Amino acid sequence: MDASAKPLRQTDRKRAAVIAAAIEEFLAAGFDATSMDRIAARASVSKRTVYNHFPSKEALFTAILRQLWESSDAGEAPVYSARQPLREQLLQLLSKKLNLLNDEAFLSLARVAIAAGIHSPDRARDMVARMGEREEDLTVWIRSAAADGRLRTSDPTFASQQLQGLVKAFAFWPQVTMGQPPLSKDERRQVAESAADMFLARYA
Repeated sequence: MDASAKPLRQTDRKRAAVIAAAIEEFLAAGFDATSMDRIAARASVSKRTVYNHFPSKEALFTAILRQLWESSDAGEAPVYSARQPLREQLLQLLSKKLNLLNDEAFLSLARVAIAAGIHSPDRARDMVARMGEREEDLTVWIRSAAADGRLRTSDPTFASQQLQGLVKAFAFWPQVTMGQPPLSKDERRQVAESAADMFLARYA
């Protein structure tokens, strides 16, 4: 049993080393200038090892963004509850999102993604779609609340994008494009409460 478990642990260590090396390379050189060869060299593994874990540079970048999302909050995103006040549930969801947007590593990689996307619209669409997968929790919550008759919307995806736009206007775009510092705890609470109140005023 020990013999079979050891390769798995070694595989996990190599995967972690590849991700750590990729983050450093992406931040240092940008998306286009970073190669799988450079990532392998920095991680002290073979290029084949890198491709065994990640079939492409785009897949590796997406894995990094997903890891940052998961590490931003150890708990699962709250699911819709028919008994709990809508505002309370919404604030929990927005707090989770704001934790991610307050992560400097995530913001730095977002700048890398945006810069890469400017030179390749197809790549930009792919990255936005992949990042959008992590925002599905909010859309699912809105759809559930609408099905329960507590929100009025025929398009939960559109409503979700509106709400995310309210948050990102303060907690993402100023930091990514203008170098403003991440929001303080009080500022994050203010953004979450204001966005939730505006959203509920329109849809509740």
